Amino acid sequence: MKRIFLIAALICSSLIVLQSCSPKTTSGTVAVKRGDVSGNWVLNDITFDGIPEIAVKSFLGESSYKCFVGSTWSLTNSGNGSYSLPSSATCAAKTQSIFWSVSTADETFQFKKLYEGDKAKNVTEGYRLMLSSSDGNSMVIKSPIEYGSKTAYIVMNFTKAAK
Repeated sequence: MKRIFLIAALICSSLIVLQSCSPKTTSGTVAVKRGDVSGNWVLNDITFDGIPEIAVKSFLGESSYKCFVGSTWSLTNSGNGSYSLPSSATCAAKTQSIFWSVSTADETFQFKKLYEGDKAKNVTEGYRLMLSSSDGNSMVIKSPIEYGSKTAYIVMNFTKAAK
């Protein structure tokens, strides 16, 4: 009887070790590539996850997150791009040149603002945002921020612009 118990224990522990060493698979998500993000996008809506809207004073270097609602983003496959903010009661219309990239390793969307005479390789400051999804027609990008003792998100919801 001791032998049977010992053999069963060895088999169970072997299975546990093999299971912990097996490669992990994702839940069916496909890594987003640069081509999935390239194109012209409209930022239709900004929502908040884990933070009240009133707590967000400025966003991506602008005086208000509201400046971005309705903005258009042009993202070329080469990494050059721009976003255009619409004119509103609280924000002036403006177009900002950017250099952007997508990291499939950590599923992020990064961009640097480029001003007259800047070369992207010389600009050291920028924004790293979480690329939640992009299916070619819609895209969700989250900006993580610390709120209290937790991480909260400003969620940007894009749709592909009509050609």
